[in-house]
Amino acid sequence: MRFDRMSRRRVRMLSAAVCVPLLLLAAGATGWALTSGAEPTAPPVVGPPAPTRAAPTPERVPVATPAPDDLPVVDYGPAPTGFPADPDTLDTTPLTEGLHPTRRIAAYTAPGGQPLAFLDPTISGVELTMPIAQRRSGWTAVLLPSANRTLAWLPPGGHTTVALPDQIVVERKPHRLTWYRAGRAVDSWQISLGQRGQETPLGRTFVLGRTLPPQSVYGGVDIFALGSVPDDPEAVPASLRGAHIGIHSWYHDGELGQKTTNGCIRLTKSGQRKLLAEVRPGTEVVVVDELPAPAPTA
Repeated sequence: MRFDRMSRRRVRMLSAAVCVPLLLLAAGATGWALTSGAEPTAPPVVGPPAPTRAAPTPERVPVATPAPDDLPVVDYGPAPTGFPADPDTLDTTPLTEGLHPTRRIAAYTAPGGQPLAFLDPTISGVELTMPIAQRRSGWTAVLLPSANRTLAWLPPGGHTTVALPDQIVVERKPHRLTWYRAGRAVDSWQISLGQRGQETPLGRTFVLGRTLPPQSVYGGVDIFALGSVPDDPEAVPASLRGAHIGIHSWYHDGELGQKTTNGCIRLTKSGQRKLLAEVRPGTEVVVVDELPAPAPTA
């Protein structure tokens, strides 16, 4: 299930100006009434000038501390530790915008915080797009790849943003994967999930990229590698050490609805092909135990 081969397919001067002609018109009308013998009219009452509002103070953008050249680069292996936890990791509100580095950029612990690693435009040859989780003081927080339930803060510059219309929600208890587009469910499938001790990790992650199936057991259909990794890397078989959690099909559908995988998410071949055709890298994937039941209608 190692996904080292990834394919490249494929994220009040105006008010004053108005007042003046109105006052002039009123004065002209009063003059006409006086010369014509009509009762003089009272002069217009002009109230006090509107208070002047102070311009808002621009938000101060924390300065990014220069990053040492010898910081590690986030790749397919486990990401460096020390980054903050994602405080909203089980929130299923869609993340609709992604960030793509256009050059090597430093990733920080907070706005103006400590740089811990670099992010490149690609990982294993696949263009990197990370869902945007927060914005604060000119900085942007993204879901960190090759880590679980973790954010990285990026200073302004060195990246572009893309729209992410889709979202995938995985529910562990009912063994269900639902694909949403623009907040509406498009399709849903029964799935197999991680067995005891190798449970599919909870929380927000994303589609890192796609890869060819390394073995025939994957049913001959490409695999989605996710940004998440096993919660306990030592619990998976030795041949899968260093691998990421994936969404993929299997050579048979007899284990759907069961806990039989090494942490990956299995669905039907037709379902996997549909996701591959429609969902772009960078798309958010949220794994929860179960979505709340919809409120009863009156």
